[in-house]
Amino acid sequence: MAGTRGWAEYWRDDARGVEAMHARFRDHVFAPHSHDAYSFGVTEAGAQQFHCRGGLHTSSAGMAMTLNPDDPHDGHAAAELGYHYRIVHVSPQAVRAVLADAATTDAGASGPAAALPLFTRPVLGDRRLAHAIARLHAALAAGASPLTRDEHLRAVILGAHLRGATRPPRIRTLADGAQRAAARRARALMREAYPEPVSVELLAEAAGCSRFALYRAFSAEFGMSPSDYERQLRLRHARSLLAAGTAPADVAAATGFADQAHLARWFKRAYGITPGIFVRGAGR
Repeated sequence: MAGTRGWAEYWRDDARGVEAMHARFRDHVFAPHSHDAYSFGVTEAGAQQFHCRGGLHTSSAGMAMTLNPDDPHDGHAAAELGYHYRIVHVSPQAVRAVLADAATTDAGASGPAAALPLFTRPVLGDRRLAHAIARLHAALAAGASPLTRDEHLRAVILGAHLRGATRPPRIRTLADGAQRAAARRARALMREAYPEPVSVELLAEAAGCSRFALYRAFSAEFGMSPSDYERQLRLRHARSLLAAGTAPADVAAATGFADQAHLARWFKRAYGITPGIFVRGAGR
């Protein structure tokens, strides 16, 4: 939906039980309603107000919102120019799966039955959580790799639970030696499988630990997440193809980037130069 008074965009990832909306509203007023999912939002500009749990709450730029399933709420602009926000709806099943995984270190094992979190404050002045929500939303909207979407979804669920729920989640991690070995097994699989993407389930199985333990181990051992390492492999491949004379558009397609512009953005972020400058450097 688009218009002079506002617009809205919507995405859905059925495999992960996640929906997302990005919108700007000025005059729109939400009727009282609720969702059968958890809702995690971030106000990017302006301010919005809504009634929830017997009170009137205001979320201004940089603030995060956390709503439980079946929390009735409405919504309207609280600033003259309206508000701009992102929101992600996550199924209770997805939340429970992440919490159960975080509570065990064993690959494929079911953690103790995780009690679903209860959020008592609909609005949080927590920029770290707001940033995590924005990153998850961007990953969904951009069609990022499954590994990237899984990582950002996990970060939002655990981050919101740690900082906004009535009690913290139960989290277990590997001992140092086991952590190092798990990370190296996962990296070996990613190298062997490239250019095919590897799911987090396969990585955890190869590492011999839970998905959460894998993320923690990989980041501790290599200084980056598995999805960051996956992108690094693609960028290294792109460099080799560019050096061999392959056209940038063909390089982007061969290395899993959405298009040439997408490749150029990440290439510059990683190396400080564009693919064009890299190619021209061979003739100097």
